[in-house]
Amino acid sequence: MEITIFFKMKILTFDIEEWFHCDFISDSSTWKNYETRIYEANDKILQALENKKIKATFFILGWIAEKYPEVVKKIHASGHEIACHSYIHELVHRMNPDSFRRDTEVAMKLIEDIIGEKIITYRAPAFSITEKTPWAFEILSELGIEYDCSVLPSSSHDYGGFPSFGECLPSVIKVNGCYIKEFPMNTVHLLGKEIIFSGGGFFRLFPYFLIRKWAEETKYVVSYFHPRDFDYEQPMLSQLPLKRKFKSYVGLKSSYPKLLKWLNDFELMSVGEASQKINWAEAKKISL
Repeated sequence: MEITIFFKMKILTFDIEEWFHCDFISDSSTWKNYETRIYEANDKILQALENKKIKATFFILGWIAEKYPEVVKKIHASGHEIACHSYIHELVHRMNPDSFRRDTEVAMKLIEDIIGEKIITYRAPAFSITEKTPWAFEILSELGIEYDCSVLPSSSHDYGGFPSFGECLPSVIKVNGCYIKEFPMNTVHLLGKEIIFSGGGFFRLFPYFLIRKWAEETKYVVSYFHPRDFDYEQPMLSQLPLKRKFKSYVGLKSSYPKLLKWLNDFELMSVGEASQKINWAEAKKISL
C-alpha cells in the first residue's frame, strides 16, 4: 500500500442540512415550522472556499434538494463535488434494507435531477452504518454508489460505530460480491475514547492549535462540517438533552475563524480528488 500518500491526504467535506436536522426532531412533517437558515450559512462556506480556490465534497440531504434546489445548483455551479446524505436524515440502523433503499433512491434522484449527473458518493447521517447493517453497503453498490464516507472505526459515538473496521485508512469493502470504496472517519485517542476532532462539536470545542496538531500527526484526515456549525445566531432547540445541547452549540462564535485557518493551513481536496491519488488495488480489503 502506498502509505505515503495517506500521510498528506486531507479531505474536505460538508453535510448540507438545516440547523434543526437532528435525531431529536425526527418528525419531518414539523420541519416546515422551523426558520429557514440554509442560504446564508451555505453562502458563507462557498465564499470561503472560493477565496482559497479549494474544492470540496458536499453531501446533500435529499430534503434540502427537494425544498431548496437553488442551494444545490449554486454548490454545483461553484465546481464542487455533489454527493448524497440520505433523504430524510434517518439513522441507517433504525431502518431495514427496504426502507434504506427507498430513502437513498429518492434522495439520489432528487439530487441527480438538479445537477444532471450521476451521484456516486454517499454519507449516512451521523455515520450510522454499523457492524449490524452491512447490507447498507450492498444496497449502495447496487444503486451505483462507488464511494462511501459513513464508517466511524470506533465505538465511542452516540449512534454506534464500526470498531472492527480497523485502521482509519481508505479501504475496499466487499459484501456479497458487491464492492465499495470506503473513506472512513479519522479519530484521535483522548481520555480513553476515540473522538473525531476534524468536524462537528469537537472541532468547535477544542482550541485550534490542538486540532491542527492532531491533524498534522494523523495519517489521513476527513474533515466534515455543516452550515449550522458557522451560524452562531441560530435558534436553540429546547428539546435537546443537556449533553446534546452542549455539543450542538459549543464554540459557534469561534468556529468560522477556525474554518478559515483550516482552509489556509492544509492542502485540502474533495473525495473524488483523493480517490485519484490512491492505488485502490493495494488498499486494505474488508469482507463483511
